[in-house]
Amino acid sequence: MFGRFFGLVAPDLAIDLGTANTLIYVKGRGVVLNEPSVVAYVVEGGRKVVYAVGAEAKSMLGKTHRTMDVIRPLRDGVIADFEVAEEMIKQFIRKVMPRPTLISPRIIICVPTGATAVERRAILESAQASGARRVELIEEPVAAAVGAGLQIDDPAGSMVVDIGGGTTEIAVLSLGGVVWSRSLRVAGDRMDEAIIQYLRRTENLLIGESTAEKIKKEIGTAKAPDEGRGLTMTIKGRDNLNAVPKEITVTEAMVAEALQDPVHLVVEAVKQAFEQMPPELAADIYDHGIMLTGGGALLRNLDVVLQDRISIRVSVADDPLTCVVMGCGKALEQLGKPEARRLLMQDV
Repeated sequence: MFGRFFGLVAPDLAIDLGTANTLIYVKGRGVVLNEPSVVAYVVEGGRKVVYAVGAEAKSMLGKTHRTMDVIRPLRDGVIADFEVAEEMIKQFIRKVMPRPTLISPRIIICVPTGATAVERRAILESAQASGARRVELIEEPVAAAVGAGLQIDDPAGSMVVDIGGGTTEIAVLSLGGVVWSRSLRVAGDRMDEAIIQYLRRTENLLIGESTAEKIKKEIGTAKAPDEGRGLTMTIKGRDNLNAVPKEITVTEAMVAEALQDPVHLVVEAVKQAFEQMPPELAADIYDHGIMLTGGGALLRNLDVVLQDRISIRVSVADDPLTCVVMGCGKALEQLGKPEARRLLMQDV
């Protein structure tokens, strides 16, 4: 009777709860969900009632009526709105597990290395409130390194730079653990904001986050073209002087100039890592190079700029967008084994 309507045990899940996107890995099935971490809600009776999540909610950005709001419940890699984040996680889990189950899933979820104990607890409690029977946490750079295929159990040091939406996670790993790490709150969102501010300052044009993100993805680069303006793109926004719609052509050279500051901050943070890590590990990384992961790693020529500035080989992971969730997934597949236990955070 129950078997007709319910599954007995829910499959275990690994969740990359990112500022920009949420990805879910289902044990035995791989990555089954990749949607923007965006929620549209209305306020009814003093509480927030979720109207849409993910891609549907993102399509509403900047277009809602006065009784509806569209937000990202995570900022800088941590939860900014607990109530909305909890509901977003619930709805994403329902998308990957539409049938009710008698036993809730176990979940592994990633957190930035720089998250405070309070911020880690908020992520843990949000996942628990979404219906998980057990929640484990894993640090983002550890998951990113495992997902990128780095051999972090070796005594030789590995270095990963995971550039997400809200944070850039820089970590040096050896013997299965983090030797040194830093969480820099400069990443994809700061790049979008830099483009918005640049066009406001130089072209008197106001654009939204979605347009800035589109510019970054289509013609974004960390290095200006050697000759000319490079790639171009026509965009529309609001004239800051006349308050009327306006269309301009944005060039690759303009975007490279706009992104100078956030790119410089990332490069400087990587350089500081070498000042603070043990010299033996610095020698290992000189031999093995640095691995870039996360959506920010797709910014064209970022690896070239980083390599030029620090004179160490820099590689971009084969699929940088999914490295974190794939690393979580590998830990999930081995959950209960000693090798998985070493990857998970113990001091939550």
